[in-house]
Amino acid sequence: MLKETYTEEINTERLLLRRFTEDDADSVHRNWASDPDVQINYGEPVYETVEDVKGLLDKYIQGYGNPNYYRWAVIQKDSGECIGQIAYFLVDARNGFAEIEYCIGTGFQRKGYATEACRAVIGYGFRTIGLHKVQICCRTTNTKSRGVISKCGFTYEGTLRDYFRMEDGSYESRMYFSILADEYKD
Repeated sequence: MLKETYTEEINTERLLLRRFTEDDADSVHRNWASDPDVQINYGEPVYETVEDVKGLLDKYIQGYGNPNYYRWAVIQKDSGECIGQIAYFLVDARNGFAEIEYCIGTGFQRKGYATEACRAVIGYGFRTIGLHKVQICCRTTNTKSRGVISKCGFTYEGTLRDYFRMEDGSYESRMYFSILADEYKD
């Protein structure tokens, strides 16, 4: 049985993972939600305006009232900027697992922020929520994400072939990875 802890703040060395607020709209838009490269890999639409981002944030904020809803703004402590997000977007309380999704703005990639946030959320999932398994996936072409996944200690489970239909009509496969509670090392 999972604990219903909702989304609580998590502090890491360089990041604060916290609930989104309406005040994040400008930095969310500026740092990642308007960037096609980030949003395509994340599988989300590009948000053209700050007003569009406010609509997205309203959905996130409304979700915080629900048990087993876990979505964090990734805040760079030095700047106070929202540089991305991370979430358990799929939580299966009966079977004790959840799936992580994340994105980090292009200007903040290759600096270890995604790995730092992912490790923190994995630990939160096992220690606080009581998960048995954490899974994560990425497109086969997303080598940056595969690097984060590897650094976090996930085990490759398999690939779902031609899972995503792209705008140009081509298909991309989806790779799945997981880590079990008894494999997790702080």
